[in-house]
Amino acid sequence: MTCIAGVEHNKKVYIGGDSAGTSELSITIRADEKVFINGPCIFGFTTSFRMGQILRYQLHIPNKPKKMSETVFVHTMLLESIRKTLKDFGYAKISENTEVGGTFLLGYAGHLYKVGSDYQVSRSVETFAACGCGEPYAIASLYTTKRSNLPTKRIQQALKVAEHFSVGVKGPFTILNL
Repeated sequence: MTCIAGVEHNKKVYIGGDSAGTSELSITIRADEKVFINGPCIFGFTTSFRMGQILRYQLHIPNKPKKMSETVFVHTMLLESIRKTLKDFGYAKISENTEVGGTFLLGYAGHLYKVGSDYQVSRSVETFAACGCGEPYAIASLYTTKRSNLPTKRIQQALKVAEHFSVGVKGPFTILNL
């Protein structure tokens, strides 16, 4: 289920997502968005609506120490807060002796990150990313539009392409920026 697409542009992060909630061959168009802002962060999630609800309503973003870089903050304090919150609210699981969360895009201080289910944080040199079952379609679309200066339109197009080719992606689409 899902397509989340994000772009860094002019020191802002734009993230968009679809509205599909899927289970086997059933689909529900959800009213609760997969893209939201929590304090200084913008999120777009896949994996589980429960995970998204915890990130949206339970996660308290710590303050970044003045002398700490944004990258170090995201990789350490912010991710540890996310991991602990998911664990405290019963979402994180232990699988093969490894703690497992979920996958989401995260925007902080003008940079776009992709967080994997093992809490790995990545940032692409391409300045765009996607996740969910529509990821390959969105990535291809974002690549073909990378010279555009219209990030919202790029994301809208990427989500439309994913919707066209993936049965797990369905509008309406939500696109926010921070």
